[in-house]
Amino acid sequence: MKTPAAIAAVSRTLHRRSLNVLGILENRLAPIIMGWVALILAACFLRILVSPLPPQGLSLAMVTPYLLLIGAPAASLLLALRWFADGEAMPQPSYRLARAGRWQDLAPSIARRHPLYGTSGIMVSLLVGMLLNIPVRAAEYLMTMPAIGAAAPEWLSVLHFWMTLDAVLVSSLYAVCFAAAIRKVPLFPRLLLLVWLVDIAMQLLIAQGAVATGLPPSVAAPLHVLLEKNITKVMISMGLWLPYLLLSTRVNVTYRSRIPA
Repeated sequence: MKTPAAIAAVSRTLHRRSLNVLGILENRLAPIIMGWVALILAACFLRILVSPLPPQGLSLAMVTPYLLLIGAPAASLLLALRWFADGEAMPQPSYRLARAGRWQDLAPSIARRHPLYGTSGIMVSLLVGMLLNIPVRAAEYLMTMPAIGAAAPEWLSVLHFWMTLDAVLVSSLYAVCFAAAIRKVPLFPRLLLLVWLVDIAMQLLIAQGAVATGLPPSVAAPLHVLLEKNITKVMISMGLWLPYLLLSTRVNVTYRSRIPA
């Protein structure tokens, strides 16, 4: 059994590591974004190469989904970082959704001096998870959707539209959430909840919109598995992180300017 001193030493080590990761996220975002763009650009190029191209070759309509997949999350992150440049100075919401527990409100200036104020510790895992959602969703999209032309069957065109919308929209929203979290925007917790709900709604809309076009059975079955897996991942994330977002002293000090009463 570990002694309290050993537990404290492990805790300090983990906290130092979280600070190192946080420093990378805060100070090296530009290289991270450039690396993302280079990696996804190469992946999109490879996806086009291995897709059956129409006789007329590439068209703007064919490459537009990939341009959005590359540019939308990066642009959303950069714009959100600018929008939230003074995020911690933004006012608290007038109505509290997080009512679990007993809390004492603090003046924002006092909250910022609290030892637990900031996005280190376990919060770093949430930050990394939101950022990793972007390449994960892009990879899923590239593995499931080929490049298509104007002559594609209706069911494939409809499915392609919905899958593109899902990958671009959800990735961009997670990028905005990441920016809100790292800038300590008071609305971050409820913003993340909204993105989770949008993510689930998109999976249901894809199922409804694509199935209505009469998917071939060979496509419908794996699509069902993929959508079910995506919903399960979101539900697991909500189950893991909602209690933390509601009850963590660090989250409440940083985003709600309050401490346990």
